[in-house]
Amino acid sequence: MKRREFLTWAGAAGIAATAISGCKNETSESAAPAASNGPTAADPIKWKMVTTWPKNFPGLGTGANNIAKYITEMSGGRLVVDVYGAGEIVPALEVFDAVKAGTAEMGHGAAYYWQGKMPAAAFFAAFPFGLTADEMNGWLYHGEGIKLWEELYAPHGIIPRPGGNTGPQMGGWFRKPIDSLEDFRGLKMRLPGIGGEVLRRLDVSVVNTPGGELFQALNDGTIDAAEWVGPFNDLAFGFHRAAKYYYAPGWQEPSATMEALINQEAFEALPEDLQKIVEGAIKSAALDMLSEFTARNNQALKTLTEEHGVELRYFSDEIMQALFETSNQVLAEITAEDAFAKKVFDSLKAYRRDVAEWTEGSEFTYLKARQRFLESG
Repeated sequence: MKRREFLTWAGAAGIAATAISGCKNETSESAAPAASNGPTAADPIKWKMVTTWPKNFPGLGTGANNIAKYITEMSGGRLVVDVYGAGEIVPALEVFDAVKAGTAEMGHGAAYYWQGKMPAAAFFAAFPFGLTADEMNGWLYHGEGIKLWEELYAPHGIIPRPGGNTGPQMGGWFRKPIDSLEDFRGLKMRLPGIGGEVLRRLDVSVVNTPGGELFQALNDGTIDAAEWVGPFNDLAFGFHRAAKYYYAPGWQEPSATMEALINQEAFEALPEDLQKIVEGAIKSAALDMLSEFTARNNQALKTLTEEHGVELRYFSDEIMQALFETSNQVLAEITAEDAFAKKVFDSLKAYRRDVAEWTEGSEFTYLKARQRFLESG
């Protein structure tokens, strides 16, 4: 286990251990009411979690399952969370509203799905030419990220938490080659978030199709291209059977933070130790998700290219330059029109400027050297 992974895991486990030991250290007088009136494994609190993903879908769906599993296990069965995939209780893109209304106590999705309600929401998932997964976690946990996220969702009675990260994503699946900017024009493509608005400026017709409907839409030609996540998830959806051109890099989502949504009223009704367990379980499951994507992506990419004949391609410098310039225009407009979006992006820009120096001088320099040595044998 890597040091960073151990520290994150230990922090999550420590939260639960502290909560449990804290209960044991209470006086018998104060503990008695909790034992008689609080939840027990025989009479647990039961929560529902709704997700934007198909039930049990690898990586994303199982990430939601892990949150529920860890909460149930860490609480000793005193708080049981049942997971419902997209469409089982509410449609995929109505998860936010379901948690807000109390239809479900928890949700799992990605914040850019709600940018129509709150333009600033997209920044808590991903933004073009933004942050790596480690950088994003740094801003969320040790910068202003979670505080700003809570402030945005507070009027809706929802507590947000980072619910995982996919790491770097891909640029998408295309039914025809994309060799120039002209090739984008007239395409109908699924791409959510701020990246979708960037492509609109390049004359792409952008749709926000839920994941469970994507393969069929791409396969029958309803859309010409689709961006989902990366090789591990994309192989599971079978996109290679509908399109053969797979492009990198994922300029629109250099990493993508998933979110766990908690109904505030339900959370505040929990005993303090269960609140801490919920927090720790979410954090532990978030680490699991990023670790799994990192471990599985390259083997999945080899399967796609070597067994299924997928052509891995890279966007040209001309395309990347246009995407960068258009992204800056879109970001400037979003932040000019919405005060809270500006507040969030100002924080992200300052953080990105600072952390980029460290990433460039440490990881990027090392990775270039490592690759050179590996290639030389």
